[in-house]
This record gives sequence, C-alpha cells and structure tokens, in this order.
Amino acid sequence: MVIAYHVIMSAYGFWLPNDPRGSWSDSIRKWELFRYGPATKVNTRNSVAHVPHNRALREAAKEELDFPPVRFSEQQIQIIAQGFVNYIEKSGVTFWAAAILDDHFHAIFMRHRYKSEIVNNLLKGELTKALVDAGQHPFGEFAKQGEAPPPCWGRKWWTVYIDNLDHLAQAIPYVERNPEKEGKPRQHWPFVIPYPQTLAGFKALHLKKPV
Repeated sequence: MVIAYHVIMSAYGFWLPNDPRGSWSDSIRKWELFRYGPATKVNTRNSVAHVPHNRALREAAKEELDFPPVRFSEQQIQIIAQGFVNYIEKSGVTFWAAAILDDHFHAIFMRHRYKSEIVNNLLKGELTKALVDAGQHPFGEFAKQGEAPPPCWGRKWWTVYIDNLDHLAQAIPYVERNPEKEGKPRQHWPFVIPYPQTLAGFKALHLKKPV
C-alpha cells in the first residue's frame, strides 16, 4: 500500500522532453527541439538525474526554448514556500519533507484522500498563484494584457511512490540533504511536519483511502 509520495517538480527549462537521461514526456511540442532527438520517455519511478549523458547537447537544446530557463531568486523561493502554506491550508495535505531549489523542488507528502496527480496539479497552481499575487512571477514581463504569464513550471513532474517505511526513512533524509548537493544549507520550512518515527505513530495518523 502506498503510504507517501515523493514529487520532483521542475521549473520551466530545467528538464526537456528529450533530455538524454530520460523524461516524463512521450512527445515534443516545439519543432526546433527535434534536432536534438525525440522524446525520451521512461517508465522507471527512480530518479535518473545522475545518469551519465551528453551535457553539452542538453544545454544546446535549451537555447531553442521560447523563454530563458527559470532560475528562482531567494525572494521567489520564499514566495513559493508561502504557496505551500496556502495550499496546505486549503487541502489539509501533510508534507514530511521539502527542498525548494532555484530550478526545481522535492517534496514528500503523506497519502491523502486526493490522488497524487490531483495534489501535484493543485499544488503547482497554488505556487504559481503565490508568485503572481506577489508580482514575482519569472515571466511576468511576458504576460499579455489581461492574460496570465507563460507557465514557469514544467508540464509534467516525477512522482516516486513510497510503499514501505524503510523507503520512507531513506526518502526523507534524501530530500532534506538535497540543497547540500548545490553547496547550500539545509532548509527548515515551517509547513513541514516531522515524520512520526515509529510504526505505531504512523498508524495513529489514521490514513484515509484516496478517492
């Protein structure tokens, strides 16, 4: 039984549909990207971030994007964190870990009455809304009059299904240490709830079946 989800959501331009390491996509919507190869959809639920690949080819493909790849500032990262708070207040989803970096984020949330796809999609919308409301959307300058700015998040995300406590005990520290891989300190977000360390504590949370 799935007990939690580890979602990795990337900013625009971070992970292309034909990334040589593999991707979430089975099609390419921008013609200019085809010169760098077809979509590289994979079925694995494990991260492929560290798979050896042609880095120069990957970076060259990004030059064909309509907008520059997003790199969130520290101010924007704080606004994204507030977006998490806003979403939690509306949904009641429990997050056990989160790392918000300048071009993607990792988050682990407890199984909820909503399916993971719904949680991820609504969360993405709430984070975008927080950036727009604060006047800090990365593509705010490209927004047409009366229209929303171009999406600053990728269309897809990577979800790892966690179905046992051993996996969960490994996934949480992995997310917590993620900023350190980029030479940054660990993050301590107030919306993250410490994971109950015992099986009895976990069962006491009264998991509900998803709809």
